[in-house]
Amino acid sequence: MKLRYIFGALLLATSGLAHAADYPTRPVTIVVPFPPGGSTDNIARIIGAKLSTKFNQPFPIENKPGATGAIGAAQVKRAAADGYTLLVSSLSVFVVNPHLQKTLQYDPTKDFDLITVAVQAPNVLVAGPAAKGGDSVADLVKYMKKNPDQVTFATSGNGSSDHLTAELFWQETGTKGVNVPYKGGAPAQADLMGGQVAYSFQNLNAVIGHIRGGKMKALAVTSEKRSPLLPDVPTMEEAGVKNVVVNSWQAMAAPKGLPADVRNKLRDGVVEAMNDPTVKSNLLGVGFEIVGNTPEQFEKFQAEELARWKKVIESAGIQPS
Repeated sequence: MKLRYIFGALLLATSGLAHAADYPTRPVTIVVPFPPGGSTDNIARIIGAKLSTKFNQPFPIENKPGATGAIGAAQVKRAAADGYTLLVSSLSVFVVNPHLQKTLQYDPTKDFDLITVAVQAPNVLVAGPAAKGGDSVADLVKYMKKNPDQVTFATSGNGSSDHLTAELFWQETGTKGVNVPYKGGAPAQADLMGGQVAYSFQNLNAVIGHIRGGKMKALAVTSEKRSPLLPDVPTMEEAGVKNVVVNSWQAMAAPKGLPADVRNKLRDGVVEAMNDPTVKSNLLGVGFEIVGNTPEQFEKFQAEELARWKKVIESAGIQPS
């Protein structure tokens, strides 16, 4: 009897190893918890295309927007931990939603196996045609102090990188604007250019084309140094605002329980995809920085980001809903 149990255990163990060695043997769904067209969606599609070529299996994208990424994240949490359902999302899902949503249907520190942060990019403060605060950060701050709670900022949703960057900016400048949340970056950008809202902190990579095309005016970047893509645009500190250094980032995770060697295989595939010479050149050309950290580094980074944004949210008096 004991031998039968031992044999069964060995069979299960070797089956798992075979699964990892052969993975993937069928299509792998990448869930993006935001609408098509935004930074996270674009990164997911690049990753999916490269992994499809590498592993000779389709990696289709499934957009599942809503609740600042929480709906899609909860869907991934409920999926089998076999590597055939993956999550590609931004920081809102991994480090912000727990502080802002009372009925969150997932725990980002317990329900996922973190794979890697693929890329990061600074935000840029941009003005649309409805902007009335001038052509510099100093002018905008002066205008906002005279017109509190009147200047609108388009954001990708409550708790998104651009929303929290705006909150941090308001805290550091002693001002207060109006958050106008959307279901992703693309619709926020559309209304900014359409004049429905005045300003926004958008991912640099997502709006560099609109800036160059004259549809948005860049006032400052949230990086430590000026972006080589916008050498004439100051950093926030150069513009007179300290402590507003923010990077948005996109990362991959899977339902908790992913076999370790499948996780490593996926992480290596994502890093290889991001460092493909053509992909890397294109990403750097729109303001992305390749990260590709290990799962362990991602976990440490997640803990740091959770603490940072909790402080910003509490200081802003934002109540969970």
